[in-house]
Amino acid sequence: MVAATCLPRDRVATVDLTAPLVLAAMVSGIDPSELRAARERAGLTQHELARLVGAAGGERISRWELGSSEPRADFLVRLAQTLEIPTMRLVRFDGDVADLRALRLGAGLSAVELAAAANLAAPTYYAWEQGRWARLPDRSVIDALGRGLNQPTDTVTAAFAEAQRSRRQHERRAVGTDDQGPT
Repeated sequence: MVAATCLPRDRVATVDLTAPLVLAAMVSGIDPSELRAARERAGLTQHELARLVGAAGGERISRWELGSSEPRADFLVRLAQTLEIPTMRLVRFDGDVADLRALRLGAGLSAVELAAAANLAAPTYYAWEQGRWARLPDRSVIDALGRGLNQPTDTVTAAFAEAQRSRRQHERRAVGTDDQGPT
C-alpha cells in the first residue's frame, strides 16, 4: 500500500493512494435500481427499451442497470420519457437536496451544454459541480444557471451548497475522519 500522511488540523490520518479516486461530484448520478424497476413496471425487456431510446442494445441497458456505466444526460431524458416517469426519479443524490450534477442530469444537459447556456467556461462550471468554490457566484450567474436547468434560483443556490457539503464529506471519509473524529 502506498500511503501519504495528511494533517487535517489536529488529526493525523493515512490515505491509501492506490485506492480509486472518488470525486465528490460523482456522488450524484443515475439510480440503477430505479431504472430497472421503472423498466420492469413498464413491462419492457432491456432490448425493447434500448430500441425505444436508440441505445446500442440490451447490453447497454444492462450495464446502466448494474451501475457499471451511466447513460449520457440526453439518454437519461429519453429513458424517463419512454418509461413515463420524471427524469429526476432516475437520478440519485447523496443528501436531502439535489446537487448541481443531479440538477444537470435531470435537465438532460452535459456540463459543457449547461456551461454554454449560462455563458460560463466549462472548467469553471465543472469545478462548481465538484463543490470547489470559495464563494457563491454573482446572482446573475446563478439566475443563468437556473434558466439553463429550468430551476428556481433558490434551488440552484441550495445545489451549490450541497455540492460543497458532499465534497467535504467525501474528503473526510478519504482521510478516515467524519464529524465525530477519526474512524
